[in-house]
Amino acid sequence: MTNNTRNKAALGRKAILGAGAAVLAAAASFGTSQATAAEHVVQMLNQGPGGAMVFEPSYIKADVGDTVVFQPTQRGGHNSKSAYVPEGGPTWDSAPDTETRVELTAEGVYVYICKPHLVMGMAGVIQVGDATNLDAAKAAAEQTAGGFVMNKDRLTTALAQVQ
Repeated sequence: MTNNTRNKAALGRKAILGAGAAVLAAAASFGTSQATAAEHVVQMLNQGPGGAMVFEPSYIKADVGDTVVFQPTQRGGHNSKSAYVPEGGPTWDSAPDTETRVELTAEGVYVYICKPHLVMGMAGVIQVGDATNLDAAKAAAEQTAGGFVMNKDRLTTALAQVQ
């Protein structure tokens, strides 16, 4: 084998190794971004620390890409429904007593309710990243809370945690 042939073969191996390293780096980067997404569990309860007919916790701070899992921990016809979401955010409306997963794709404040127990104040708040739409979320929460017969301060209390 001549020196020229050896040099070409060495360059070819270096190119293959370089491409392989780039693929591995991209795969590692993809795996890292997926691994950083968190999962937040919200229990749907008949009775909990916050009283009767409650989401626990009633406030969550999350990041874009995180997932919220609504679990019917105590069956009672509970569901989870988005009442207000930031622009571009996902909306949802689960069947009663079913686990629901919501991927949070937009930054801002989300307000959600349990339709069957709305009059009992069964509602909660999710903050994703910065509260870019806080004023609009407060206005939507005030309108939603207008239908509460009990636990009238539940949404106000959850919104007070938004930073």
